[in-house]
Amino acid sequence: MKKEILIATHNTHKKEEIQQILGDKFTVTSLTDYDIHDEIVEDGSSFHANALIKAQYCFDKTGKPSLGDDSGLVVEALDGRPGIYSARYAGNHDFAKNMAKVLEELDGIENRKAYFVTVMCLVDEFGTNYFEGRVYGHLTKEIRGEKGFGYDPIFIPDNHEITFAQMRAEDKNKISHRKKAIEQFLRFMEN
Repeated sequence: MKKEILIATHNTHKKEEIQQILGDKFTVTSLTDYDIHDEIVEDGSSFHANALIKAQYCFDKTGKPSLGDDSGLVVEALDGRPGIYSARYAGNHDFAKNMAKVLEELDGIENRKAYFVTVMCLVDEFGTNYFEGRVYGHLTKEIRGEKGFGYDPIFIPDNHEITFAQMRAEDKNKISHRKKAIEQFLRFMEN
């Protein structure tokens, strides 16, 4: 029987992406599958703190092994912004406005280096464990591509010519920050 992992999200894109990366080793469920519609308050001061808040909340609610993650875009020229505020940088989960704000703040700035980071926290009956993945690249000057979500249309990973939003999901998932964090999680689960 496959082990269930509860992902601390209502985001169907994130659930599908994680399920695709995990393959058939686990059954991925989400808050929606448990009919939990509460908004989890992410008031931590770091990616690690926010990932823990989400995972602990889900584990306390269901008793299921729970994986919380906090992801964000870190832009060198913006002193690390939007960082932990990536999802609500210019408004609550309005990524069109968020991207526009980042592009506006970078207007005229040559340094467009950035990275995506994902910190995952597993809370289960054995305790708490963290897994982190990063993918480095740079930001475009305009939106490119229709796929993906979040800041994908303005992020080109190193050694690529196209944005995450121009890539096929399978190609993005081979190199993404979330993939790297999940690979650490899988190695941990296998041990």
